Amino acid sequence: MVMQEEKSLLGENLKRYRKGKGLSQEKLAQKAGVTYSTLSKIEAGYNTNPKVLSLARIAKALGVTVTDLLGA
Repeated sequence: MVMQEEKSLLGENLKRYRKGKGLSQEKLAQKAGVTYSTLSKIEAGYNTNPKVLSLARIAKALGVTVTDLLGA
């Protein structure tokens, strides 16, 4: 399946940082001020082009930079 092969680095990084902080997707979504749906789709690789504001909020909630999330 193409989706699996293209599994986003963003999604993988997000999951790693989230788990490293001991947060569920629900808790991180609340902390970041984004919807659970937005967060779960980014993490699963279904949303590979999220809004910059969403990424900034998620990064801030995790205590990392957007660059860290993107793996750049």
